[in-house]
Amino acid sequence: MKRLIQHGLMFGNLIEVASPILVERYNRALEHLTGKRTALVDFHIDISGYSPEVGDELGDHLYLNHGGCNRQFILLTTDQKSAPLLNVQFSTSREILKSFITDNEPQLFALTARDAVAGELVNSVYSVSDPKRLFDIRRITIECDTTEGTIRQAEELGKLVDRFKGEEDGWFDDVLIADMITLAKQTGDVTRNPVRLNHAEFGQDNFWTAHFDGLYLFRGVDHPAVISAGDKAALGDLPIKYTFDFDDRNQIAKFLDYNDLVEPIVKARGIDASAILRQKLDFIVVDAAQDAGVDLTGATRRDIRALARTHADKLPEEFHALQALVQWAENDGPWPRITSDHPAYFYTLRAADTPDRDLVNMLLAELAPKDVRQLFICHKLSFYQAYGKWSDTKKSYVADFLAREYAADKVGARAALFGHDAPMDGPDDDLISRVGPWGAVGRST
Repeated sequence: MKRLIQHGLMFGNLIEVASPILVERYNRALEHLTGKRTALVDFHIDISGYSPEVGDELGDHLYLNHGGCNRQFILLTTDQKSAPLLNVQFSTSREILKSFITDNEPQLFALTARDAVAGELVNSVYSVSDPKRLFDIRRITIECDTTEGTIRQAEELGKLVDRFKGEEDGWFDDVLIADMITLAKQTGDVTRNPVRLNHAEFGQDNFWTAHFDGLYLFRGVDHPAVISAGDKAALGDLPIKYTFDFDDRNQIAKFLDYNDLVEPIVKARGIDASAILRQKLDFIVVDAAQDAGVDLTGATRRDIRALARTHADKLPEEFHALQALVQWAENDGPWPRITSDHPAYFYTLRAADTPDRDLVNMLLAELAPKDVRQLFICHKLSFYQAYGKWSDTKKSYVADFLAREYAADKVGARAALFGHDAPMDGPDDDLISRVGPWGAVGRST
């Protein structure tokens, strides 16, 4: 994993905490939430305030996410909104935190100027030991306050102010006035600068969870279903009509089609479909070259295509089907019939422009894992899992490619790939629990 860290492809965009004041604020919040403190004098945090260095020190990389169910968070600065989320258990968590910070940025900026804000993403369950419990999660509510209780005190002061204004004898109530003055010394003038946080509740209809080997729960669509990356039989009976796993390719294809969640790359507007397909071809060649023991060190795109020509008879079905699709798009070749049970089928799709496009692209990335660029962008957990099993030369090639072609211009790369509103990075997951934080198209339509 060191190669990914060096290229900024892992632990990238974390927020540095180095000043004694911020470290002490972090410790107050950490103790408030967990009863623990860190002895580190500098470290880095993600959007939730989780630090891989602190997790390493404590020997617990879920110290802010016990049970992987109700994630706690520590905000030291509103700059955290641009940081990734590590150790992801639910696909919606980062977007919820980002939206919350963005919607309340002025208030949070004022609060974090004096103290840390500590809180929790609360849902209706406290454990997901049984897959059925996932269906009880409907809404996520954010509960938070500073370690000094500024928000709670501001609410109390606001109630006292209302009493003072509304009660006939409020002007003569010395105890009420004294209480107001005491709270105002801590919160400031809430009549001029109200300390209220907005938009603290979020729906949770369609989402991915890392629990149970990875599940996609789609219940906010016309034809609901659960799609499992593991064996669906291990899930038991679920309170939903359809449950599929990755062996059910035809059923998954129908589910995506019936709900209008995908579109063929070659028919999508605003992208260069041929270029995208050719890059997928290169990745498939790289994968085949690894299996054949070919040294990919320093390989260029020309080298990869030379390998394809030399070893065409040894390349997998995905390559030949996508090559035929490129020929159709560029040279008016015959239309290739690629059915849903063909290994190349999910490589030919991308998410349609729906509110669930990020989640669908995440699913497609798992169903077409040889496209390492989409896997990295849309499903980092699966990418890091796959990366750990690759040969050293493939690791080097992919890391160099992503640093050169993606990390240098993330926005441009996503726009080129996905066309309509470019999706956010998929959930980050650095596999800390497994490896430790430091290493243990052509034709328009």
